[in-house]
Amino acid sequence: MKKNLFNSKFFTAAVMLSIFSFMGCGGGEGGGKTDSTAAASSSGDDNALIGAGSSFDNPLFSKMFSEYNKMNGLKVNYQSVGSGAGISQLTNKTVDFGASDAPMNGKQDSAVSAPVLHIPVTAGAVALSYNLAEVKDTLKLTPTILAEIFLGKITKWNDPKIVAANKGVKLPATGIVVAHRSDGSGTTNIFTTYLSKVNEDWSAKVGKGSSVNWPVGLGGKGTEGVAGMVKQTPGAIGYIELAYAIQNNMAYAKVQNKAGNFITPTIASVTAAANITIPPDSKISLTNTEAADGYPISGFSWVLIYKDQKYNSRSSDRAGKLLNLISWMIHDGQQYSSPLTYAPLSPAAVAVADAILKSATYDGKAILQ
Repeated sequence: MKKNLFNSKFFTAAVMLSIFSFMGCGGGEGGGKTDSTAAASSSGDDNALIGAGSSFDNPLFSKMFSEYNKMNGLKVNYQSVGSGAGISQLTNKTVDFGASDAPMNGKQDSAVSAPVLHIPVTAGAVALSYNLAEVKDTLKLTPTILAEIFLGKITKWNDPKIVAANKGVKLPATGIVVAHRSDGSGTTNIFTTYLSKVNEDWSAKVGKGSSVNWPVGLGGKGTEGVAGMVKQTPGAIGYIELAYAIQNNMAYAKVQNKAGNFITPTIASVTAAANITIPPDSKISLTNTEAADGYPISGFSWVLIYKDQKYNSRSSDRAGKLLNLISWMIHDGQQYSSPLTYAPLSPAAVAVADAILKSATYDGKAILQ
């Protein structure tokens, strides 16, 4: 039976660590705004923009927006609320931009009042972080092991399948505690898309999406929440953005890719996975890469904006500031990716992002030339 975080003994510790983890990742730069605050800001001060969505992006966005503010004084308040909530707030027009690690789906497209552009801004790795203090070696996980852990079929860390993949490593008989997202999440979409590609049982019983019916585990809100549960719970495993694992000194596994190689999530292995042809709308999955040195659970993340920026009494000045910000993010802002373990956009991805951004209009007229 699926457990709920709110009646779990781990709730208090997870929430507290989520707060400290978020602050350590620079969350104080733009987190914590409410929808009403966002709506007020969105209709008021043109020198303060509001964004919401992906917690996967939050460490990078916090740095980018801080640096951009130093340059020109523009304030960007970013709510790390998860991709699903970010899309919802964009749909309700209470934010200037959303951010998601998964493209909007058909249902979300039909809910918005006008076309939405997807501008790729970064690529990153979904790391499998675990809490096994007695295990000093980096664990190796195969696609089968991962799927069966999250299906609830493998329940102990010394299961023969895990032992076989980790020869020479003394694994404890500790029970496995699965930690997953409780909110709509692009990170969940990346992870479940990967599992659906590599495991027929997972594809048939659970499938892919930003929200799924998890067979087992505890739910945490945001990447911060999952990271908090894993760090505080012996025997736990959860999927989080690589930056959170590194910044919080958490162990994370090597994952076997399609070529049979066990790959550590790094900038280089994400870059290898992202070395593909990008379609004009930029909507593409990087999971289960063909690249022999590519990390198999990688993904793009997108900033989402309305194609025509004249709505809700928005000024042309506000629209221009938003597009100039995003243009800076996909160009000069990429210098902050590598230090935070995100993969900078490739020249091909930047070219696609530029073309998409230049298609944005204000009252039908191009904003950027």
